[in-house]
Amino acid sequence: MTPFIHDNFLLSNDTARHLYHDVAAPLPIIDFHCHLSPQMIAEDHRFATITELWLGGDHYKWRAMRANGVDERYITGDATDREKFEKWAETLPYTLRNPLYHWSHLELATAFGITDLLGPDTAADIYARCNALLATPAYSARRFMRRYHVETVCTTDDPTDTLEHHQRIAESGFEVKVLPAWRPDKAMAVADAAAYNTYLDRLAEVSDTHIATYADLLAALDRRHAFFDEQGCRLADHGVSRLPDAACTAAEAATLFSRVRSGQTLGADDAERLQTALLLDLARMNARRGWAQQFHFGPLRNTNSRRFAALGPDTGFDTIGDFRSAEALAHLLDALDSDGQLTRTILYNINPAENEVVAAMTGNFQDGSVPGKVQFGAAWWFNDQLDGMRNHIDALSRQGLLSRFVGMLTDSRSFLSYPRHEYFRRLLCDMLGRDVEAGLIPSQALPQVERMVADICHDNAQRYFGF
Repeated sequence: MTPFIHDNFLLSNDTARHLYHDVAAPLPIIDFHCHLSPQMIAEDHRFATITELWLGGDHYKWRAMRANGVDERYITGDATDREKFEKWAETLPYTLRNPLYHWSHLELATAFGITDLLGPDTAADIYARCNALLATPAYSARRFMRRYHVETVCTTDDPTDTLEHHQRIAESGFEVKVLPAWRPDKAMAVADAAAYNTYLDRLAEVSDTHIATYADLLAALDRRHAFFDEQGCRLADHGVSRLPDAACTAAEAATLFSRVRSGQTLGADDAERLQTALLLDLARMNARRGWAQQFHFGPLRNTNSRRFAALGPDTGFDTIGDFRSAEALAHLLDALDSDGQLTRTILYNINPAENEVVAAMTGNFQDGSVPGKVQFGAAWWFNDQLDGMRNHIDALSRQGLLSRFVGMLTDSRSFLSYPRHEYFRRLLCDMLGRDVEAGLIPSQALPQVERMVADICHDNAQRYFGF
């Protein structure tokens, strides 16, 4: 019997199979947005069990287990690793048509060579087989990156991070580039004055800058920005629920910052004004150093207050927001473009209802200086599944140039998430193969389609970011 995960998984036609096996599959991975631990890479971390590797920090799986009636003790609680794995094995058969079913079996097949379906009846055997392999030197953090032919990784790092682990990785001679990416979200979190001032004190310490004024804040951030640049950073990332969109002069930003720094809590309107000024100044900083930048927008975070109080952020209680973004996004990009300070920019929306809005917006700010200068970023988070990726590719194809797309990323904390690149590549090749075989793309253009696949899967990102 053919195993569920096989060579032609998701590839429904001969052209798709050619494009994937001969063009896409051999290409190395550039994972330009992830949440891997640089410390784990620096230390070449060894995983005690498949539970630590597979379930630790994976809020996708946690959400599915909760939906399946699993008690929190077996998710984030004090149950043993074996018990947690068994509960996941009980849950997985219920994830049919959820991307977790495909991802999980792809990960078992590509990392461990296991093609059996995971369920209660196979859990003990698969747990033992995975753990036996993890006990060998061939299954460390760095070996996973080599196994998946990873070329470059960009982690997600706060301006106050020391980047000491990145330095250790670089000094070790590890052949995979592990670069920092600048994520200054905490520098914009002005609504909570107490927490913000604690953060500013830390920023002042690491930047060796006294922060009393808004100008001081920008100076401190610029020092850290320069330090990140010295460590090989070429990419910023800005995550917001709703894009701030309230006009704010330099003088007003200075006054508002002084109020926050003195401990006052700003009202919602004033907080948005200060955040608008900060986001623009941070984007100008990115442009001055020639970095690319990403904007992730739209999630409604920490919706379950009881669970947030017990477990903290990033534990599976965020959702798709329905914030309107077109006007704010246009204002942000226009302000930067008008000043000649709009750098290469990637836009990620979490609400699929806005796919056409964002895809169309990118066309307003292309200037001929860089192919695909403003990008509609890969299907993100809740959209990172077959239908979501198809819808993203279709919207981008309709409104822009799919051929210039910089491709997929994992957006993950797991060293087993690289098969998401394979998942995307298989889907992309199947879509293009279907178009060729249906006569929507001329068969004589196959060499151009091959070039397109190679560009989207690797080469566009390499050129765009300059890694």
